[in-house]
Amino acid sequence: MLFSIVPPLILGVIPARFASTRFPGKPLASIAGKPMIQHVWERASRASCLSEIVVATDDARIAAAAASFGARVAMTRPEHESGTDRVAEAAASTAAEVIVNIQGDEPLIDPGAIQTAVLTLLDDA
Repeated sequence: MLFSIVPPLILGVIPARFASTRFPGKPLASIAGKPMIQHVWERASRASCLSEIVVATDDARIAAAAASFGARVAMTRPEHESGTDRVAEAAASTAAEVIVNIQGDEPLIDPGAIQTAVLTLLDDA
């Protein structure tokens, strides 16, 4: 198995959209003094299996907030119908071998769950 010799490049992508119909601006909603997207990014950053994490958005406000806490930002087209479409656009410009779609509205995501999912995938590869 190639992965046992050379670790794959694993990209975590957090799709974030400001123009939600049910909760506009949700990624920037403040939770304990930080925007929701920052909580997601910080927790995802604890998953050591991820080579890199990027916030994928079409909104300058989200991009500015993400950049302010150190996240890499991928600006995507605004016409995406789903977060998965946004993840696919961001992933298309990378050399990553594994893409992990990390939901931007899960501020309590368990980094261990990300780790387990990725390691299970690699074990089955």
